[in-house]
Amino acid sequence: MSQQAIDGLLLKEMIIAGASLLEQNREAIDALNVFPVPDGDTGTNMSLTMKSTVKEIAAQDIPSAAKLSGMAARGALKGARGNSGVILSQILRGFSRGIEGCDTIDAETFVKGLRSGADTAYKAVMKPKEGTILTVIRVIAEDTQRYVAKKPRTVGEVLDKMIRSGEAILEKTPDMLPALKQAGVVDSGGQGLLTVLKGWRAAYNGEKVEETVAGVGEAATFEFEDDHDSLEELTFKYCTEFIIQDMNDGVTEDDINKFRTRLGRIGDSVVCVGDFEFVKVHVHTNDPGKAIQWACAMGDLVNLKIDNMAEERKERMAKAEAAQKEAEKKLLEEEAAKQEEPKKPYGMVAVSLGEGFSSIFTDLGVDHIVEGGQTMNPSIEDILDAINGVGAQTVFVLPNNSNVILAASQAAELADGVNVVVLPTKNVAMGIGAVIAFNPEGSAEENREEMTAAAEQVKTGQITFAVRDTVFEDKEIKEGDIIGIHNGRIETVGSSIHDIALDLVGHVVEDGDSLITIYYGQDTTEEDAQSLGAEVAERFGDLDVEVQYGGQPLYYYLISAE
Repeated sequence: MSQQAIDGLLLKEMIIAGASLLEQNREAIDALNVFPVPDGDTGTNMSLTMKSTVKEIAAQDIPSAAKLSGMAARGALKGARGNSGVILSQILRGFSRGIEGCDTIDAETFVKGLRSGADTAYKAVMKPKEGTILTVIRVIAEDTQRYVAKKPRTVGEVLDKMIRSGEAILEKTPDMLPALKQAGVVDSGGQGLLTVLKGWRAAYNGEKVEETVAGVGEAATFEFEDDHDSLEELTFKYCTEFIIQDMNDGVTEDDINKFRTRLGRIGDSVVCVGDFEFVKVHVHTNDPGKAIQWACAMGDLVNLKIDNMAEERKERMAKAEAAQKEAEKKLLEEEAAKQEEPKKPYGMVAVSLGEGFSSIFTDLGVDHIVEGGQTMNPSIEDILDAINGVGAQTVFVLPNNSNVILAASQAAELADGVNVVVLPTKNVAMGIGAVIAFNPEGSAEENREEMTAAAEQVKTGQITFAVRDTVFEDKEIKEGDIIGIHNGRIETVGSSIHDIALDLVGHVVEDGDSLITIYYGQDTTEEDAQSLGAEVAERFGDLDVEVQYGGQPLYYYLISAE
């Protein structure tokens, strides 16, 4: 029978279950991305965000729901990646604000959290688009709010309503965004959110998350991570692990369930999963002998391992103490250096993926390179650390990817004592254009305007391959086709990288342009790139043509004109 209210301990289980179900369905959610390019990463970004959330709360046993929720929101914000991950972190942040001061969550309080989560997420996005994760959380919040207003409800009833509402609005997202309808998919971010919420409901109802159906395809197993370093208090000394196999005659599933319960009485961090082939066991306890004795009565034990976590902690603390002293010494030296050397007026941080692009930014005077881009969005914390590491009064941030701009904006809000200017650069070519326009003698506002204008003058095209069959904007695309993308649209499709590149240049170049730059990726040879450059130079005789190594993965070429 499910509980009537949610305390901090149950909320922790719900959040972990949501993260688990999301990870199980990560690849299926990635596959929902409309563009058939090899960097559809909504599920991955949301899962990494939730993993950061779980890491923040994993070792905590906090009875207060509000305090646990606050910690979870902080973890999500630190690890948020990509637009979908940042929005998910804002939903959790708003939920935490909505239940502030509540040690337990009843039905009405839960709905307040959902309402606050929706409001916070909408405020984080400059131009909210309907038919996305934002629509899903808003409609869920509105529907559950009306539901509890009619008559008193239990938390379980609200959770059921939340899922029904989420499933209904998710099915309507293709009607709100034509691109979704043409691709025959629902919004990937909305599906990711609903998957998390289904995990919440499963944990509340005491169901196994492995048996919960998220409705987005086959699932993988979410692995338990035993992080001894994150344990604040060491109640139990011995980390005990083994596998039970070759079960004795007469052992039933009920025996395994009773064994799991008995483990919970002599320890914590209990994992007891499997079937009659084998059962994987993990427990922190002061009496590993009892656990082994009970297990031996069920079957044969293999892979037995017992670690003394108290001794591990002593060694770790000794190393940490030495490291702390060294860090304090270094900090004092750095502080002394800062006192002698005031902050410089300007600095720059650029997000870049590819050895060649990173070298270009460094040569142009960018202070910090944050690794990331098309296939690997950096977290808010990654960008914030880079901003704080520059040591400048004003820091210009070049996200260089439309899916990184929101994370960069959140990092800018968190930066303390630094004026952060996030420029709307959607790719590295725009970022390079912006850096070249930087004037160290100008004001921060003048530079913002000039760098933004320079970036927006850069037209770009990208060449990659299709990862699945689809129809997009009336173009029939087969898996493995070469596709040329211009201004976010698939402009041309074919089988030859060279032919698609030549065709795409014609779409990118406009009257008045004077320079074409061809950046080739890690899967393209210099010989092929130079050959393409020669043909482009012959075709556009009045324009300068440069060929440079970008080193970007998965994208054969990035072509810019200005």
